[in-house]
Amino acid sequence: MKEQLNYEIFLKVANTISHSKEPEEVALMTVEGIKTALDIKACALFLLNKTTDELKVAASYGLSDEYLNKGPLSALHSIAQSLEEGPVAIYDATNDPRLQYPEAAKKEGIVSILSVPIQVNRSIMGALRVYTSEPWEFTLNDVNFVYALAQIAGMSIRLARHTKGLLASIDVLRDMQDAQSKRSTRMTPFEGVPVSFSPEEFRKQYEEKSA
Repeated sequence: MKEQLNYEIFLKVANTISHSKEPEEVALMTVEGIKTALDIKACALFLLNKTTDELKVAASYGLSDEYLNKGPLSALHSIAQSLEEGPVAIYDATNDPRLQYPEAAKKEGIVSILSVPIQVNRSIMGALRVYTSEPWEFTLNDVNFVYALAQIAGMSIRLARHTKGLLASIDVLRDMQDAQSKRSTRMTPFEGVPVSFSPEEFRKQYEEKSA
């Protein structure tokens, strides 16, 4: 991990995240940007399912499929303190009771982990975690960098979701208006008759001719 983080790196990553328009793209740009900026093994963004209390992987960069599919990740047993109390740094991931799958971490080559909450409007949305392949004592600089980007990612994901939902609603409304317009412009047997004629007079004209 780079020892010094400057504002230029932070602004570059934050700018990339904020310009992403899809929730999935926001998550992917976040983990890729942080992994590259910090020069670490991997980074993953998890979203909290409040019904099941599970953390679902929204995006990851640098982790194997085997590790990602190791089993359900419980928000109550997998570094739970990071969702309740704030950032949590784990120096030795292979021998720490706060991990739900320490053996899987060891097999993946993960040594240290930093987990920070993703919080929007005082509501926990998920967690952002960085992984190193060597022992690392995370500095306040590291924690602040990851935590700040986690919050930007959370707000960007929520905004992207709202925008996506709004656009979908607009499309539905437009379809309804188009359907209504087609119904209102559909011709009937007596449409197109001059204004000076009533449908009854027009019908009577044909009845007289056929008599």
